[in-house]
Amino acid sequence: MKLTLAAISPTRSRPKSAAAASLAAEYLTRAARYLPCEHHNFPSEAALLTTLDRAARTAPLLILLDSRGKQLNSEEFAAHLGRLRDSGTQSLILAIGPADGWSPAARARASLILSLGAITLPHELARAVLAEQIYRALTILAGHPYHSGH
Repeated sequence: MKLTLAAISPTRSRPKSAAAASLAAEYLTRAARYLPCEHHNFPSEAALLTTLDRAARTAPLLILLDSRGKQLNSEEFAAHLGRLRDSGTQSLILAIGPADGWSPAARARASLILSLGAITLPHELARAVLAEQIYRALTILAGHPYHSGH
């Protein structure tokens, strides 16, 4: 399974957080030891949905991040990723949405709407948190001691 951490991030005039971007990149690099991982920015929700429609073989499975989504603990998130991997999912996109939220069309395309919690996070920080949780989930599945269970 190939995993893509996607973000809707239109061009902005203010600089992004280099520290958060570096942290997200570090965790995705670590996660790539367990399965192929990448990060991709999309200028709009429409661009992300177009990418889903243009998939060469099978359309990627889509998980949207939204504060109103389902909250999973680390073990539950790992189990979900493990089921997707073991059931033959070829490509998985976990997407951090636009500032004004996901459209009904995007929500309808998602296999899961996932929440990192009820708080609102800036995109860069949400990306770092999600990248760490992806790495943590993969280490849980591999039986690696990174996750201590608390």
